Amino acid sequence: MKDAIIEFFKPYGPIAVFIVSMIPIVELRGAIPFVGAPLGLPFWQNYLLAIAGNMVPVPIILLFVKKVFDWLRKFEKPRKLVERFEARFVRKAEKMKGVTFWSLVLFVAIPLPVTGAWTGAGIAALFEIRFRDAMLAIALGVMIAGVIVTAITYGVLGFLNFML
Repeated sequence: MKDAIIEFFKPYGPIAVFIVSMIPIVELRGAIPFVGAPLGLPFWQNYLLAIAGNMVPVPIILLFVKKVFDWLRKFEKPRKLVERFEARFVRKAEKMKGVTFWSLVLFVAIPLPVTGAWTGAGIAALFEIRFRDAMLAIALGVMIAGVIVTAITYGVLGFLNFML
């Protein structure tokens, strides 16, 4: 499988990490171990590209998600999708026991699917967290998640490669 990943992303080089990090759910949690590491990128380059890519959609989500949701509510079919997304954001915020700066940092920092920058930005927009505070909290969370994923990837995978 590692060879297939390398062959698929090889033509794009390091920029593939940046692009894959922008994809919802995958974000840097998938880009670092499944794109950058198999391509043989040094950990620091993989980390920086993943952080940069993961942060690209955040200001767009913070500024426009509520406006887009309000517009989509005017139509029957998208309304149900919007209501599902909003309910998901509310459930995540309830698990955080309210949305504060530090709860947002910790939420985004947990390197699990659906706890990343996209969901964090959606929660921040829905709960009207100030733009500057939301950007800083999400950036800190993304950097912490990046450190965790990079350490696991290069530590564990490096060891496994040595063993094989």
